[in-house]
Amino acid sequence: MLLRQWGVNSGLIGTCLGDDPRGHTTAQQLIDAGVAGEFRLSPDVTTPFEINVSDGSGARTYFWRRDSDVLDTLDSADLSLIDGSKLLYADWYDGDHILRPMKMAQQLGVPVFLNLEHGHHDKALLERLAPLVSICQAVTNHDQTANNADGVKNKLLPSGVDTALVTMAKDGCLVATRDERLLVHAPSVDVVDRCAAGATFSAGFQYGLLHGWDLEERARFAVAAGSLQCTVTGPAAFPIAETQSLAQSLAVERLDHSFGTY
Repeated sequence: MLLRQWGVNSGLIGTCLGDDPRGHTTAQQLIDAGVAGEFRLSPDVTTPFEINVSDGSGARTYFWRRDSDVLDTLDSADLSLIDGSKLLYADWYDGDHILRPMKMAQQLGVPVFLNLEHGHHDKALLERLAPLVSICQAVTNHDQTANNADGVKNKLLPSGVDTALVTMAKDGCLVATRDERLLVHAPSVDVVDRCAAGATFSAGFQYGLLHGWDLEERARFAVAAGSLQCTVTGPAAFPIAETQSLAQSLAVERLDHSFGTY
């Protein structure tokens, strides 16, 4: 939805929605936004939902309904959108359901962007997913309070991913490839709602990638987009010009490169 607001052609390969009012509303919102894909409505499932509670300090509590019978419908989703695409994005928390599209993307030469969050703590999971991934976004730990971004990077790059993105909430983001390592400092903003900040960061980095920007430009734009997201309630793609203006003002450190073991 964010990429569509920025004028990028994007599509969704998703679960079935319930043949219920929430499912019909969701499908229509996606269609109205111009998101490509097959939006299936099934009487056999109930459309999932999430309730978020946020406060001005940035704290967030969420209640998430994720029924296994809904997730199972990912295994019958139409994957034809991947053919001819420039990028596939997946979330690790959808479990093994993401393997089928990721393997197809690899076969077709389509780069995969994986949101791994704190999943890197599971060494077996990282070893299973990394060979299919080009860009991996992670956090230091579950609540993003640990100060070990370099340690996370030293797990991701040796595992085989090309680009490691380690977000650190108010402290910005560490972005690394085998040739570059950048620390992009986040701006000071009035936090209203942290919800979707990580997703907006992902969309911002993808926007820069799809437009051929260099690593620093992508990282700056992603941090700026995610920071602006925190100033409003609900997912919002701020105008490109406003996001770029903030991005250009961010402090960036170029760091010496080093690899670790784990």
